[in-house]
Order: sequence, then C-alpha cells, then structure tokens
Amino acid sequence: QVQLVESGGGLVQAGGSLRLSCAASGIILSINTVGWGRQAPGKQRELVASITSVGRTNYADSVKGRFTISRDNAKNTMYLQMNSLKAEDTAVYYCLAVIGRDYWGQGTQVTVSS
Repeated sequence: QVQLVESGGGLVQAGGSLRLSCAASGIILSINTVGWGRQAPGKQRELVASITSVGRTNYADSVKGRFTISRDNAKNTMYLQMNSLKAEDTAVYYCLAVIGRDYWGQGTQVTVSS
C-alpha cells in the first residue's frame, strides 16, 4: 500500500523559504517518477516539480529558479526546497508518485504573506 506523508508547510513572509518533506512507504522513491503538485483555492491542481528515476528534474515555469526537488534515497524521502516565496505560491502542496497511476499525499498548507 502506497503512503505519502507531507510535512513542513506553514506561514512564511514573502521572500522567505520553506522546505517540504514527503516520507514514502510502500514505494521506493528512487526507482519511480515522483514530484510535487499544488492547488490554490479555486484553481486546478498543478504539477510544480518532478524527478525521474535517473534524476532528471523538471519544473513549472512559475517556480523555476526558486524551487528545488530532491530525494534522500536512504530515508526514502523527497523534498521541495522553496526559496524567494511569493504570495501566489500560497496553496496546499501534495507529493506525487507515479506507479501506473498517480498516488497523492494528503497535502500540507503553505501560506505566503505579502
């Protein structure tokens, strides 16, 4: 059974940083494509960062240069380092694992005050 548990969200001022974590069970993150998505109120969920089994990363244009996705294979944990946060980054952030279908975590709230 795949379980993804996010943590690290919170309230931060614009220009600040946060690091989100996603602890996985029932799946080995390093051999699958995994990523982070977010959903702001009234908007569709969007994928903001992903990393493949060979370490290739991809970012949405809106976060490129500010967000960094990474994995700790020993801990089977994925991270999203978010720098230079903007008010428009406010959303619930979800971790994602693609194993034939998409598996999503329960989400963690990130609020950026301007």
